[in-house]
Amino acid sequence: LGSVLLQMARTQKNKATAHHLGLLKARLAKLRRELITPKGGGGGGPGEGFDVAKTGDARIGFVGFPSVGKSTLLSNLAGVYSEVAAYEFTTLTTVPGVIRYKGAKIQLLDLPGIIEGAKDGKGRGRQVIAVARTCNLILIVLDVLKPLGHKKIIENELEGFGIRLNSKPPNIGFKKKDKGGINLTATCPQSELDAETVKSILAEYKIHNADVTLRSDATADDLIDVVEGNRVYIPCIYVLNKIDQISIEELDIIYKVPHCVPISAHHRWNFDDLLEKIWDYLKLVRIYTKPKGQLPDYTSPVVLPYCKTTVEDFCMKIHKNLIKDFKYALVWGSSVKHNPQKVGKDHTLEDEDVIQIVKK
Repeated sequence: LGSVLLQMARTQKNKATAHHLGLLKARLAKLRRELITPKGGGGGGPGEGFDVAKTGDARIGFVGFPSVGKSTLLSNLAGVYSEVAAYEFTTLTTVPGVIRYKGAKIQLLDLPGIIEGAKDGKGRGRQVIAVARTCNLILIVLDVLKPLGHKKIIENELEGFGIRLNSKPPNIGFKKKDKGGINLTATCPQSELDAETVKSILAEYKIHNADVTLRSDATADDLIDVVEGNRVYIPCIYVLNKIDQISIEELDIIYKVPHCVPISAHHRWNFDDLLEKIWDYLKLVRIYTKPKGQLPDYTSPVVLPYCKTTVEDFCMKIHKNLIKDFKYALVWGSSVKHNPQKVGKDHTLEDEDVIQIVKK
C-alpha cells in the first residue's frame, strides 16, 4: 500500500501520466478492499458490540473524533446512557439508542472514534465501518473550533471504505462480456478518461472484454467505483458542536455551509433544526393503515424508505403472506387522483397516504 501511495505522490499530474495514475488508483482500491475484507478461514468473530441488530425504520451513524461531544449529543437526543468521560476513547462499542420522530423509530448508533488509518486496517476500524455502511444517514460530529481538519480526515476515512457521502452513483454503464475486447462509448466529452486509461484500469482487474458507456464527464475514481461495485451512497450531515463558544457573526457564516447544522449538545441548542434536517435527509415515507369500517390509525404509521414505496413493498413490510391474499388496495392521499382510489400492488405510495388492503 505504501509503495503505491508513494508512486502516486511522485507522479506529476498531466495528460501523459493520466493513465498511469488511473492504473495506480485501481491498484490502491484493490489493496484497500483486501485490507477491509477479512481473509477467509480462521475463527474469531467480528469483535464485541458491533453486530448491532437493525431495529426501527432507519439507522443513523454518528462519527466523530474523540471528545467532540458525540456521546453527549447521543445521550441528550435519545436519553441513552453511554459511558461519557472527559478523556479520549471512551466509547468502545456501539451503543444503540432509539428516538421516535414523526411516528418513525430511528436508531442512533455511536460509531466509536474512527481514527486516521482505520481504512488501512488499523484500530477497530474494520468492524465500525461494516456498521457504518449499513446506515441510512451519517452524522459527522465536528468541534466548531477545529472543524476543517477533522472533516477532511473523517471524509477520507469513509471514502477509503467505499462510502460516498452526499453523492449519487456515477453515470457509467458497465457490462462484462466473454469476448470482443473493451468497447468504449462516451455520450459527452471526457476530460480525464480516454480509451487507453479505461483499458489499463480494467486490465488491473483482469477484465479484457466489456462494454463501457460514459454518460457524464467521469474520472478514473468514478470508473473504479463502478467496477468495484461495492460502493454505498449515503447522505451525510455535518453537525458543528460547541456553538456556545463562538460569536453570532461566526454562527451566521456556518449557517450558509451546505449540509451543516450548528448545535450545542451540552445546552441542547438547535436540536429542532437538527431533527428537521435528519428527517429531510432520511426521506422516509409514512403510510397510515385503515381497517375496514374504521378510522385510519394515525398513531403508528408503517414507515418505508423512499426507494421502496409500492403497495407491494408496504405489504412485505407488514407480513410476506399479505401479498399472497392481496386482491387490491384502496388509497387516500397525494399519490392518487381521487379518494379513495382502487390500486394494484405496483402503485407507488407517497408520504402520509392512507391505505386499506382488500384480500381475496
